Amino acid sequence: MKNSRSARWRRRTLAAAGALLLGASVLTATAASAESDPREGAPAGYLDVPEITSNIELLATLPRVAPFDAPPGNFGFVNSDLAFTGDNAIVGNFNGFQVYDVSDPAAPTLRGSFVCPGGQGDVSVYGNLLFMSVEETRGRIDCGAQGATGSVNLERFRGVRIFDISDIDHPVQLPGVQTCRGSHTHTLVTDPDDPANIYIYNSGTSGVRPAAELAGCENAALTQSPVTTGNPTQWRIDVIKVPLAEPGKASVVSQPRIFTDVATGAYNGLQNTLPGAQHPSGTNYSPLPNTNTCHDITAYPEIGLAAGACQGNGILLDIKDPANPVRLDAVSDPNFSYWHSATFNNDGTKVIFTDEWGGGTSARCRATDKPEWGADALFDIVGGKLQFASYYKLPAVQTAQENCVAHNGSIVPVPGRDVMVQAWYQGGLSVIDFTDTKNPKEIAYLDRGPINTPNPTGLNLGGYWSTYWYNGNVLGSEIARGFETLGLTPSPWMSANEIEAAGEIQQAEFNAQLQTKLEHAPSFAVVGAYVDQAERAGSLTPKAIEQVRKHLAEAEVLSGDGSANRAVAAQLDNAARKSGAAPGSDVAESIAALRALYS
Repeated sequence: MKNSRSARWRRRTLAAAGALLLGASVLTATAASAESDPREGAPAGYLDVPEITSNIELLATLPRVAPFDAPPGNFGFVNSDLAFTGDNAIVGNFNGFQVYDVSDPAAPTLRGSFVCPGGQGDVSVYGNLLFMSVEETRGRIDCGAQGATGSVNLERFRGVRIFDISDIDHPVQLPGVQTCRGSHTHTLVTDPDDPANIYIYNSGTSGVRPAAELAGCENAALTQSPVTTGNPTQWRIDVIKVPLAEPGKASVVSQPRIFTDVATGAYNGLQNTLPGAQHPSGTNYSPLPNTNTCHDITAYPEIGLAAGACQGNGILLDIKDPANPVRLDAVSDPNFSYWHSATFNNDGTKVIFTDEWGGGTSARCRATDKPEWGADALFDIVGGKLQFASYYKLPAVQTAQENCVAHNGSIVPVPGRDVMVQAWYQGGLSVIDFTDTKNPKEIAYLDRGPINTPNPTGLNLGGYWSTYWYNGNVLGSEIARGFETLGLTPSPWMSANEIEAAGEIQQAEFNAQLQTKLEHAPSFAVVGAYVDQAERAGSLTPKAIEQVRKHLAEAEVLSGDGSANRAVAAQLDNAARKSGAAPGSDVAESIAALRALYS
């Protein structure tokens, strides 16, 4: 993806010039946001509706085109999750997947469309392999669009599809892995000790297939009585092992019962809410917080943990042995209707769980919907246990014509901070700082008014399914409108240095549910980011900040001449000395790391 050094330099220069006004700007902007929110009362429309933004800009929108276009609300053609490889964004869809070239984020292009129905079409990538979730009964082994009729059909495919994308313009389907409940979502899990294989945690939420269609499937009724006999398909996940040398031989290698009551051995050992139970809003829970599978799992192999959003519970898993995950902790919350997804911070010391109250098709951000309903729940991870810290919910009230609830997001790798960009369906996207888990704050957003077609007065399904940060930009899968690219803009809450430093993290591929440790190399942007944060926090004096920025600017100019290393080092030494920053502080450490490059 393109990255303009001259543009970055201009942004940093402007940020430094206005830095002394930063504190006053924060107070002014905070007061203004408390008085009114321009998102509320936004005009209705569809492709021509204006966006309302703060500290983020829409770069491009590529509407859905045939054979993936249909009026909003037609679930057969809904855009779903995203994955990234190189300069390509892969957009899952209930009808298959599409590939977009995002080498220029301001001018993305559709590279290819591949029809392979079956929903919901969540995708992930690993090297030359593409994986896709299939749960609907219309899914066929051959990717045909004619469907698969009957209660038993041996042409049906429900599970995880596998494609060889060595030639991404001509994907080749390999034998996939059939599962008893299909695949609603899946998560790639690497094993640091086993580079020859990759694992997939499969979460199936649909009905159980008859054994006549797939051997070994066994349905069981949901119950609050302990289930200890038989081998029911419920109350477990599937672990699929994919040999990278022969991916067509992928297979289920274990089906761990991660919800078991360790005292009684009951498979249904966590939350067993039954139909008819009431949500605190006074309506029935929908979806039902009954922990018989996971909706989604986010893995972080480098720290040996995964976070499972498992319908009625949020769980923490030890995944040091990927084929045999072990539950470390489980939490529940009567305010949560459906534990949906999870995101760790980069250090792996915090995790955000989302609640998809209403299933993503309902209006759940109305004035009458409390901030703890359909929201995020933020937890600190302490000693392998989840400690609740706070809730976060989109602060802008949405209408009854807008499906809105917490949905998919990812980390924005700003050094020294925990920041996430998150989709809220027709609530748009929200960028939050959760460095302090007890006080998460929105720092940027994009929203539109309600979609008014085909029903001019009712709710028409739309909005962001996923918004993820990838190599310097936010990329979004919009259910009805298509594929969008966006860029953060400097603000009192996010400086140009911080945005540039985040963009310096470049990944060869990205799957939001497979988190990896993101480490910043020493750079002027990283140092500038920490200096900006020190100013925001008031931990350095205005005089010190002025002097540090002066020496950093001179050092960066000199760094363009490879023979001026000693002069660069001298300027960085001056910056460190005049900062007055304590040894071990982010400012001191980042200057020292940059200084080491010019020794």
